Amino acid sequence: MSTMTQDLLAQLDGAPLQQISRQLGIDQDQAAGAVGAALPLLMGALGKNASQPQGAEALFGALQKDHAGGGGIGDLLGAVLGGAQSRQTDGAGVLGHIFGGQQARAEQSLGAATGLGGDRAGQLMKILAPIVMAYLAKRMFSGNDGGSGQSMGLGGGGNPTADILGAVLGQEQQQVRQQGGIGGGLLGAVLDKDGDGDVDLSDVLKLGGGLFGGNR
Repeated sequence: MSTMTQDLLAQLDGAPLQQISRQLGIDQDQAAGAVGAALPLLMGALGKNASQPQGAEALFGALQKDHAGGGGIGDLLGAVLGGAQSRQTDGAGVLGHIFGGQQARAEQSLGAATGLGGDRAGQLMKILAPIVMAYLAKRMFSGNDGGSGQSMGLGGGGNPTADILGAVLGQEQQQVRQQGGIGGGLLGAVLDKDGDGDVDLSDVLKLGGGLFGGNR
């Protein structure tokens, strides 16, 4: 069974990947490798955040409020690359909540591992972050994701919950780590730098405001 990361990577293959490579000024092979490293890092970090109840609740609220009901990946990518300003396309804002104080480390580590350099790695993650959020929202709320046809929701009219989101993202994080590769290695290097397995969630939660809470 493929992971969500693998499923989303497959959906980005073809025209979306060509657009990303042009935006970054790199060839498509390098773009494919970079996206293949960045997606596990993003998904794994979300799984780490959602492993705590407050993190899962905050992420669930953001998906429901800001990222549900959008168009397909191609439409969203076009909006992100075109500079459209909205909560749905705010990659920088999403990254700030995903990584908190570790964002710069994540960008530099991805840049070093892929040869992009920190600036282009940061640009790539700002492109991918809204896509990851929209993908998760579609998995949660629409009954299928347009790819694997599987939903994180309960199905049959049931309501998805933050607990389901936390459980599924936790499983995804474990699979990212088990599969290793650049993305899995980066996840450990960025999030577990001090070796205690914990992430500073002070910047991630901000339940009183921001993308994962109330008004920004």
